[in-house]
Parts: sequence; C-alpha cells; structure tokens
Amino acid sequence: MPDPTAPVINPSFAADVASVNKIGAVHQILEVVCRTTGLGFSAVARVTDTHWVACAVRDEIQFGLKPGGELELKTTICDEIRDSGQLVAIDHVDEDANFCGHHTPRRYGFQSYISVPIKLPDGRFFGTLCAIDPRPAHVNSPEIIGMFVLFADLIAQHLDAQELMVANDAALLTERETAQLREQFIAVLGHDLRNPLAAIDAGIAVLRSTPGNEGNTRILDLLQRSSARMTELIGNVLDFARGRLGSGLTLKQALEPNLESVLEQIVAELQVTAPQRTIHRGFDINHQIVCDSDRLAQMLSNLLANALTHSTPDTPIWVCAKTSATEFSLSVTNYGDSIEPLVQEQLFEPFARGTAHSGQDGLGLGLYIAAEIARAHDGTLKVDTSDGKICFTFAMPLKTE
Repeated sequence: MPDPTAPVINPSFAADVASVNKIGAVHQILEVVCRTTGLGFSAVARVTDTHWVACAVRDEIQFGLKPGGELELKTTICDEIRDSGQLVAIDHVDEDANFCGHHTPRRYGFQSYISVPIKLPDGRFFGTLCAIDPRPAHVNSPEIIGMFVLFADLIAQHLDAQELMVANDAALLTERETAQLREQFIAVLGHDLRNPLAAIDAGIAVLRSTPGNEGNTRILDLLQRSSARMTELIGNVLDFARGRLGSGLTLKQALEPNLESVLEQIVAELQVTAPQRTIHRGFDINHQIVCDSDRLAQMLSNLLANALTHSTPDTPIWVCAKTSATEFSLSVTNYGDSIEPLVQEQLFEPFARGTAHSGQDGLGLGLYIAAEIARAHDGTLKVDTSDGKICFTFAMPLKTE
C-alpha cells in the first residue's frame, strides 16, 4: 500500500498536479465517479514512461495516496494503458480471465477496477482517470464506461486550454499573431470546451433513463448542476475574451414588451438554488424598452448571484426595476460588510473578487461582464454602500423605439 503521509511532490510533476487541481470540477468528478460506481478510490493520474503520479484523489477506503503521491510505474495497469491507449474495466478480478493472475490487483488488493486514458486534443497521452475498490462492482457497462470517457475528455480539454493560455501569456506576439490567438482562444471557449459539456448533458440523460439508476438521482442532479456551472463559467470567459480580445460585447437590441417577465424568471431560477434565502421583488416597468433583454437578464443573474454569495446569510435581498420618463434602472441590494474604497475602485475589473469566502471565489468576471453590458447599453453600473447595505444600480437612457 502507498505511504499515507503527505508526499513531497516531485518537482518534475508539480505543474501537472497544479494544472489538474485548477480544474474547478475535478473533485466533483471524482465524487460522482465514486458515488455512481460504488468504488471507494478514484484519481486523476499523470502517467509517463517513467512515473505514475496522483494529481487529484478521492479516497474513501484508506488506500493511502494523496495528490503528488507516486506508485511504481511497472506495478500499475495504467502503464499498460499508456502503451495500448485502450481503457480497462474489470468487474471482478478473480473471475476475469485476463486479470485473475495479474500482479497489480494482487499487490494493491482490489477486485474492481476501471481506468480510462486522458488524451489531449493533439493526441498526447497525459494519464488516466481511474478508480478501484477491494470489492467487486459492476463497472464494465456502456453507461459507466461512457461516463468515464466523457469525464476524461472534459479533463483533457481543460488541460489543453490551460496550456494554451500559459503559452500565450509567455509569448511576445505580433499584431498578426495576436489576431490568430484571438480566433483560436475564442474557438476553444466557444466550441472545444462546450462540446464535452454537451456530451456530459447527453450522458446524464442516458443515465437518468437507464433502469436501476433511480437511486442515483442526487448524484445526477449534482452532475447536472456542475455542468450548468461550467457552462456559465465558459460563457463568462468567452464574454471576457470577446470584450478584451475581440470587438467587444455584441447586443441584439429590440423593443422588449415583457422585460418584467424576463427579470422575474432570473430571480426565480436563483431562488431555486438558494431556497433558504429571501429575495424581494419590486418591479415597476411602465414602458416597453429597446434593449438586449438576454444581456440584461445576464446582468441581473450576475448581480444577484454576487449578492447571494457575499451577503449576510440570514438577511433578505431586494431586486428592483423601474422606468421613469427618461430612464430605466435595475438595482440589487443586500446586507453585508462595507466595501473598502480601494476595493470599490477595482470591483468592476476582470478577476477582481473583493472579499469572497472560501469556496465562493469563482473567476471574478461576473461584475466585470455586468459593467460591460451596462456600457454597451450606453448606461452605467455603480455600487453604493451605506447603513450596512450594498446596492448595485444599473441605469440607462430610456429608449422606446
């Protein structure tokens, strides 16, 4: 068994361990893997021709590996997977003709095993997404294998995107190279990262409809929320890329007769995610408004999510929207700690987070994108803190034709 003490990470693989752990959903992926399969240990491993290194781990059976921990390469099945490029799934080692006498299960004491290659888009082998348990389990099925393949693909896409961004940051680019980078980066965000998420959503639908999966509703719900969150993050980064690298946020403005209903739907959606919170609505929209209603809905979603994250948990939040003879305004108000003047100055800058608590930091793009949406509508987004309240207010000239 591996040494359970915290390992000293091999410097040659420290960047790989860090890259995997930068993927926000990787630990949820490992949890879903364990819950869905019943296996007690799951990991993302970096596998080379000389080393097997655990990058991220979920250990419910005291296997003893921690991130950065290593196994002797030749004692692993992953070494064989690196050579063959083929996944391995074993329900019961003792009854498996190919693996009943294999040295790896005997050494590490497992009966069920699944390991899927993580291949980067250019074909390079990074490692494996794997799971084991000392008890037999049903893992050699199309549904389980399909889920692992989808997760491995998603991890590979994230790692590739990280490599791309690091390489871009390190390079001095000419104007022509910058234009090419813009197109590639936006393509990665808009297509290459969204495709695996679409596949995951399709996989969730298959798993929901598979007989015998009725008990996995909570896990599937968790997976679906994680997929929605990743889609939202990709959308935010895509907007950032368009704003900073492209031609700016684009608007599809039209006369919107039901803006109140659009805003109400956003409040209702976020209320579902925080059922214990009180959100008051105050809408007084007496004019049809020329605007991009989807973008205003996105702005409200970002502002309300920010309020839910940073407000005092047992206090209410107010969402107000109204029209006057010359102006449309939208505000979100919550109780919370005052925002220091220096923080206020940077609040609408990309990647600024203020005073987020652990687990609430996100990417720091929500307020920046909200401000960009305000600017695109020829409006303003301001923050005011007084009497223990924080109020974000968007105002734009009223256009009715």
